[in-house]
Amino acid sequence: MTSEPQTMTRGSVGEESALTIRNPRDGSTVGTLESVGREQVALAVQLARTVHPEWAATAPAERAAMVRAAAGALRAGAGTLAELNSSETGRPREEALAGIEAGASTLEQCAELGPLHRGHSLRGSALASDYTVTEPRGVAVLLTPWNDPVAVAAGLLGAALVTGNTVLHKPSERCPHVGQLLGELLSPCFPAGVLTTLTGGPEVGSMLTSEDGVDVFAHVGSSATGARIARAAVLTGAHVLRENGGNDPLLIDDDVDPAWAAEQAAIGAFSNTGQICTAVERIYVVDAIADEFCAALVTEARRRNESGTFAPLVDRRLRDAVHAQVQAAVAEGANPAEGGVIPDGPGAYYPATVLLNCSDRMDIMTEETFGPVAPVVRVGSFDEGLKLAAAGKYGLAANVLTASITHAQKAVAALPAGTVKVNAVFGGAPGGSAQPRGESGQGFGYGPELLDEFCRVKVVHIEAPGKSAGS
Repeated sequence: MTSEPQTMTRGSVGEESALTIRNPRDGSTVGTLESVGREQVALAVQLARTVHPEWAATAPAERAAMVRAAAGALRAGAGTLAELNSSETGRPREEALAGIEAGASTLEQCAELGPLHRGHSLRGSALASDYTVTEPRGVAVLLTPWNDPVAVAAGLLGAALVTGNTVLHKPSERCPHVGQLLGELLSPCFPAGVLTTLTGGPEVGSMLTSEDGVDVFAHVGSSATGARIARAAVLTGAHVLRENGGNDPLLIDDDVDPAWAAEQAAIGAFSNTGQICTAVERIYVVDAIADEFCAALVTEARRRNESGTFAPLVDRRLRDAVHAQVQAAVAEGANPAEGGVIPDGPGAYYPATVLLNCSDRMDIMTEETFGPVAPVVRVGSFDEGLKLAAAGKYGLAANVLTASITHAQKAVAALPAGTVKVNAVFGGAPGGSAQPRGESGQGFGYGPELLDEFCRVKVVHIEAPGKSAGS
């Protein structure tokens, strides 16, 4: 197998073939890429299936060396990749660079874990041997998002490739130039057909989910899309791994510093302009400190809005959706204490917004927003807030600020989320992993457990040949 880039960007006549991306800062055109068509999708799946046996038979250490080389290639192209990321999604260049470095580090972690990924010995007869071995699932389709396009893609790519799967990567249609360049950087590190990038819109994802030759789908994106993938996989038998939408709560106890709590809330709600899967999307604060907290949160939002550096949303389509939720909340009685108004001028800017006097019945409190909005509900007690925080259809992550170990333990037990964070809205140890719940997805994301998701387990039993009773 020889190495060459596998990036497909041509569409078929009659299909939605053009993706034109505009810079969300000023509306200028970043560029236009054509989408692959159904024939190209089918050929890519066929190629991935054809080369899979040889790739699966490659020694884990050899696969790991290629993944490590991919990390180096990613770092070498980081500058250009960060500029594209900033142009397509509006993310500040420094943050884009940090995401790329995180992606390279994740590839290196996968390279370390790959050769160590192993089965288990089983206790049986003293004269028999029982153990398990892991095998790659086969062809993996990775559907990745735009909000942190390199870091998220790198985690899935590293885990899938190091465990011996061939990969078809379909990056988000909101950052196709980033996805294409990522493929051009990484694909030459692997044999031909092992990693192929397919550029296109949602129709390309639909084509992939209807292909019988795919063994696993990994999707990071909206819950609606994730649900469609899961339903399609029932017919093809593919394994599904998905990290989807969230509506993460933040519960603030009355025994913490309200100014510090406001800082944490602002970090959780406004980082990356609120475009993070695990962003703080609904806030419950105990009445005793609510006045001070709300005043400090408004100050935090206003400081960002007056800084001149608050980044735009990815496009005006998302901005319209975020603003519609804010307007609906205001119509139902919420008070926009800061923000909540679309600014004049080009681009897709939206201010850091604080909504006070919210109720738990508002859509802003029950649905994912994916924008820089901090809606606040006052509660009479920690237990009342915990009950509200534990409600809802999502289960990605949850946050608690409290000085009480009793309240912290109670929250950990009661919150139905894959991750519960106490006294820090972001952060975690290297190698951490979690299982989303409800409409937030299924399967482990990141960490050593992610390698397990891309493998099947085979149980082996061996014993010495016996002799016939009449021998």
